[in-house]
Amino acid sequence: MSKRALAAALLLHILVCSSVKAESVQDLQGLLSQGKFARVAERTDALLASKPQDAQLRFLKGIALAELNRNADAIAVFQKLTEDYPDLPEPYNNLAVLHAKQKQYDKARLALEAAIRLRPGYATAHENLGDVYAGLAGQAYDKAQSLDPSNAAARHKVSIIREITSISPAKAIAPSPLATTPATLPTRPAPPITAPKDTQ
Repeated sequence: MSKRALAAALLLHILVCSSVKAESVQDLQGLLSQGKFARVAERTDALLASKPQDAQLRFLKGIALAELNRNADAIAVFQKLTEDYPDLPEPYNNLAVLHAKQKQYDKARLALEAAIRLRPGYATAHENLGDVYAGLAGQAYDKAQSLDPSNAAARHKVSIIREITSISPAKAIAPSPLATTPATLPTRPAPPITAPKDTQ
């Protein structure tokens, strides 16, 4: 290989590496807000190759996957974040949103309760917990109505729950219930949990 070809290859490598470093979390958040979810998923994969424990990149990847309706993949990302960074409430919230989307309300409730324990003032998690309870109530009232179709009270409660949980398309302006940025991020994952040692 000639010196000129080697220099060109080195320059290309430097340009590629500097463009990867130049792409920041803020850049990726900008792409998310523009709806470029596939691009964010692709870029976070590339960046995570060199920084696999970066919580912000993993979090953004989870959001992108959720927005791409790759729910199983997004759940796996957020679940792993809750294991590696158990003090962050946002991954629990996002995990709950995905469970609720699949009508797995008990799993969603547990995740939201964990988020609220970590940050009692987390308004979004409280609102999402209310939605989960409404979903659970709806399931119970639907079951009551199916068991006793003449039950007017259950029928009325089903209609109230549906009214509470539905949003007309004209009002669907609110952002996604997914948290988009953790408030604080540790630099390392939490140490693995070990069983207490027997002192006797």
